[in-house]
Amino acid sequence: MNIAYAMGSQGGAAQQGGSQWMSLLPLILLFVVFYFLLIKPQQKRSKQQKLFLENLKKGDKVITSGGIIGLITGIAEDKVTLEVAEKIRIKVLKSAIVDIAKGE
Repeated sequence: MNIAYAMGSQGGAAQQGGSQWMSLLPLILLFVVFYFLLIKPQQKRSKQQKLFLENLKKGDKVITSGGIIGLITGIAEDKVTLEVAEKIRIKVLKSAIVDIAKGE
């Protein structure tokens, strides 16, 4: 009878180890969902924005995050000079440029 009891307790320990993995499964699935719905799209957007900023050139008409529309007259490493009106130029950070102005 003692032998059967010992074998039974070993089987229970193995079963308990399996249930620990099953309790972690929802957390792992949650992380996978967050990765594909939040993290990966954000990384893709960041990469596209970086590529967009690298491809800016003189003569592009752009819109800043503050809503200023201007023509690029000069580009430095991290700053851009915009002409917002005739003979009125401002310097903005490249990171403040969000889009190319269309139609004006």
